[in-house]
Amino acid sequence: MNIENFAGENRHHGRIEVICGSMFSGKTEELIRRLKRAKFAKQNIAIFKPKLDNRYSDVDVVSHDHNSFHSTPIDNCADILKLSAGYDVVGIDEAQFFDDKLSYVCNTLAFRGIRVIIAGLDMDFRGEPFGPMPSLLAIADEVTKVHAICVKCGALAYASHRLVRNDKQVMLGEKMEYEPLCRNCFQKAIEEDKRNALSKDLFEDNNL
Repeated sequence: MNIENFAGENRHHGRIEVICGSMFSGKTEELIRRLKRAKFAKQNIAIFKPKLDNRYSDVDVVSHDHNSFHSTPIDNCADILKLSAGYDVVGIDEAQFFDDKLSYVCNTLAFRGIRVIIAGLDMDFRGEPFGPMPSLLAIADEVTKVHAICVKCGALAYASHRLVRNDKQVMLGEKMEYEPLCRNCFQKAIEEDKRNALSKDLFEDNNL
């Protein structure tokens, strides 16, 4: 079997491909790579990203290595259905920031014969499933989990550890705000964060 054909460049069967992992693992890089191959195969491509993600560009999807692909920023994932007519391949970056309707949107596109390629964080900074990613993983035809390298020990990274104190699930950031850690280092970091937060709260209470 030709592996490249199976990946979808020369076929027009609807399918859902999910690329997931921690921050700095190359999710967007892999998304862009697949889209460029589809474009080289002369397929019509559309790519969407959440409007709130403007870290590198208001419009383009940009990887941490600064490779880019022109995209359409949207507020509501339902808009993808309206804007995908006539396309062979639809890419979606930072899928974790969309709501739970995204799995319905992607299934609908796949049943229309469109190849859907999704990139997103599978877990948030607490190590918990993030947004619509669990349901997308469940309905995917193919799942690719990519890994960053743990900055503490050099093992494969498991999750993204937040370096600043902020309890909001959604907080845009880069290497100043997040670090990739393996499971063991992540657990140690979370326990240390809890101790530091408790110490800070006690200090503030004693100084009221």
